[in-house]
Amino acid sequence: KVLNAPNWIGIDVMVDGVVVDLAHQPLLEFYRELDMQTGMLTRSCVLLLEGNKKVQLRSRRFCSMHNDAIAAIAYTVTPLNFDADLSISAYIDGRVSNHDAHDQEYFWEPVSSHLDQQDGYLAMKTRKTGFLTAHAMHATLQDHEGQAITPVISHYDDKEIRATFSLHSPSGHTATLYKYVAITSSFLLPESEVIPTACNAVKEAATMGFTPLQQQHAEAWQGIWQKADIVIEGDEAAQQGIRFAIYHLYQTYTGKYPGLNIGPKGFTGEKYGGATYWDTEAYCLPFYLKTAGPHVAEQLLTYRFLQLDKAIENAQKLGFDKGAALYPMVTMNGEECHNEWEITFEEIHRNGAIAYAIYNYVKHTGDTPYLHRQGLPVLIAIARFWAQRVNWSDHQKAYVILGVTGPNEYENNVNNNWYTNFMARWCLTYTLECLQAVSEDYHVPQEEQLRWAEIADQMYLPVLEGTRIFLQQDGFLDKVLASADDIPAQERPINKHWSWDRILRSVFIKQADVLQGLYFFENQFDIETIRENFEFYEPKTVHESSLSPCIHAVLAARLGMKAKAYEMYLRTSRLDLDDYNHEADEGLHITSMAGTWMSIVEGLAGVRVDHDRLTMNPLLPDTWKSLSFQMPFRSQPLGCTITPQTLQVTNHGDKAIELLVGYQVYTIPPGERGVVTYKP
Repeated sequence: KVLNAPNWIGIDVMVDGVVVDLAHQPLLEFYRELDMQTGMLTRSCVLLLEGNKKVQLRSRRFCSMHNDAIAAIAYTVTPLNFDADLSISAYIDGRVSNHDAHDQEYFWEPVSSHLDQQDGYLAMKTRKTGFLTAHAMHATLQDHEGQAITPVISHYDDKEIRATFSLHSPSGHTATLYKYVAITSSFLLPESEVIPTACNAVKEAATMGFTPLQQQHAEAWQGIWQKADIVIEGDEAAQQGIRFAIYHLYQTYTGKYPGLNIGPKGFTGEKYGGATYWDTEAYCLPFYLKTAGPHVAEQLLTYRFLQLDKAIENAQKLGFDKGAALYPMVTMNGEECHNEWEITFEEIHRNGAIAYAIYNYVKHTGDTPYLHRQGLPVLIAIARFWAQRVNWSDHQKAYVILGVTGPNEYENNVNNNWYTNFMARWCLTYTLECLQAVSEDYHVPQEEQLRWAEIADQMYLPVLEGTRIFLQQDGFLDKVLASADDIPAQERPINKHWSWDRILRSVFIKQADVLQGLYFFENQFDIETIRENFEFYEPKTVHESSLSPCIHAVLAARLGMKAKAYEMYLRTSRLDLDDYNHEADEGLHITSMAGTWMSIVEGLAGVRVDHDRLTMNPLLPDTWKSLSFQMPFRSQPLGCTITPQTLQVTNHGDKAIELLVGYQVYTIPPGERGVVTYKP
């Protein structure tokens, strides 16, 4: 798991010998603001001390998006109605643990530390894996005239560095502490360079100063927002929700390093341990494809390519051979990090999501050479897994997949989960298509390819007889077919009020399962099939996974169900802002924030790529006056603005694009804008 790093934000304040503590002294004013446009966190307050002394504290801090090793804090102290003796300490503390540690167990071992007045560093190494990190600090205090104050105490030991400043501040005068931090690690640097690189970086930052650093940081955010922003006119709650999502997604991942990925909570909480799940391929990759361009999305695929050997090793541990790969459900380095058998051994559909991400990337970018570079080795290894995981059923006269857990984790150890079987069949077929499309020899014997084709052709897919409804798994109809509306409000969410025995025997669905497959492969099903399955499964879905509402929003929009699409969009976009599930203390739902973006762009804007052509079929909520966003298509940057009646697409690229709206094809030359009147 990801460990909590040494605490770099620490600042202590004493006023006239009294420790200032917001938890114990009366607050007269308090204000906190996250400026998502510039990436600045501001906090200010006025505290009441004994003797009716009022002191104002204000802090501004950011982690630089221009230089990801640098962070900075500007911290002001102002005695409002008295002359004060101030003592202000800036420190870095290595005595940190994780909430699930035993008796405040520490996972960091001290390596070295040093502090020379206001310049110093603290180096720590993880106890088990030997991961080295250095936190370098420069702190300076200025009085109200901007004069620098020399620290009176410089303390360091093997777990902390601390610089303490003292000054006398007249009433109404402000003292400002500037704290600069540089953080480096052995992830990117040889161990011998970790400490000197941090020390040099923090000196450069301090020399530049807080305001220029902040301007660089704001300019980096401006570049992101120019490409990724979504503007909604007429709905402030919806607007705030999508920007909150975009901000946190880019705070979490920028695509610079293929060895990094996106945990469900990002870096906002300890739940899920900061590990990688299938959320990345199914939800996050589409977001980066359409906001950052192909290079960032390709880094996410490279992450899995670099871990292919580990995926093959994971499969070998379960008895698979001949190069079959099972990617882990939860991982840091390619090894399986999950410890529940019904997830680790049975939730094998994650293999399908990784294959789908390759398909999705190539479909959107046209980068077919990627299959040569990295894609096919991954696809072949996954296909070999599916070919060994199936078995022939004389009863069904088809290939079946037994003992699995689908996306709906309120069912486990089921047979013939429709989504898993469908993904396995598609993976085999797609891999064969890719092999036929390239000329290189990937050492897949003809007889093996013929077996893949046979399995795909004869894969069992359960269907409710006489309908278009795909059964979630064998035996699904043996359950009491109740509606989620029948669950008493005081028993929601059921995962906090029901036993697992009761949940597993119920019909209630945690998240999109069959509908997840219909979302992925919408173009393979007619609209009535999608509608019939949506109307069957959505009422049974309790949406107790954060990944659920967005899939339903996209499909509801496709079906013209405007109210349901908007309801599901608000549910995903406001999940953390309004703390729907009363669990914000566990961290934000970062990967489902990509689903918030999907709900708008793929859902309400109706964006698709099908047969090398961009399609758009908007369905705006009644309160929205307009919806605007940027996105690339085949390396051509596009600007899109949608009103309730018109769709405007501006081609900022150098090649013409084809746009399908409804049943009409429009050609938009480079540098021109196409305006289309549409009927929702």
